[in-house]
Amino acid sequence: MAAESRAQRKAKVLDALNKARAMELYAISQYMNQHYNLDNMDYGEMAANMKLIAIDEMRHAEMFAERIKELGGEPVTQGEGKVVKGQDVRKIFVFDAGVEDSTIDTYNKFLQTCRDCGDNISVNLFQSVIDEEQIHFNHFDNVAGHIKSLGDSYLSRIAGTPSTTGGTTKGFALKPGGGAGA
Repeated sequence: MAAESRAQRKAKVLDALNKARAMELYAISQYMNQHYNLDNMDYGEMAANMKLIAIDEMRHAEMFAERIKELGGEPVTQGEGKVVKGQDVRKIFVFDAGVEDSTIDTYNKFLQTCRDCGDNISVNLFQSVIDEEQIHFNHFDNVAGHIKSLGDSYLSRIAGTPSTTGGTTKGFALKPGGGAGA
């Protein structure tokens, strides 16, 4: 068995980066849909955090696109997956924790692909994105746990809170305190 050529290794890295970009584009659409719905249900604090997490995903999608372009590839423009609309507030955060958990697992595999292909720049990119996806997972999992254990008393505390996120473009993971609540 002959060793893979540099072009073959680069193609594998580009494939992993484009698949990751498609996953990020899906997450942006899913989380923005949930942001609008949570805001409409008057769960402002939840809506604001969801918007900030979507902004993180936008940044990730752009970072993957920039790396794809550096390697001479063409970034994908379509998300991978269909947005689930009209979710009940009790299901949103369990659903999103699952999305983030799956993303972390997949990105760890992509990171290993990049390592095996000798692309440490892409390895570092995946590692930094995985770190932020872990912050998202922790947030979604914590909120889901609060809703499960505290139910309506937790939701009534959040109801009517403001949803304004101001002019921030930093997102959730880059907030002071590393993703701590608003």
